[in-house]
Amino acid sequence: MIFPSKHVRLAESILGLSAFVLKFLQNPKNIDILWGEVKQIYNSSSFPANHSYDNFILAIDYLYLVGIINTNEKGEIFICS
Repeated sequence: MIFPSKHVRLAESILGLSAFVLKFLQNPKNIDILWGEVKQIYNSSSFPANHSYDNFILAIDYLYLVGIINTNEKGEIFICS
């Protein structure tokens, strides 16, 4: 489930969701706003997999653990440069 495999497509994996979430982090954002934007894409059917909020949080955790994102003093998430 975390990584794509023979039976799990990239879009269905946490790794794929993490890459998708990065598109929305051009500016620092609150976690609620970020989830709202990601959820809008799910409702429009342009993303081939539907993830739960739990998977979304796992994707955020993964991005933080590998050092791609961080938080600022306001609690907003941003991409590390």
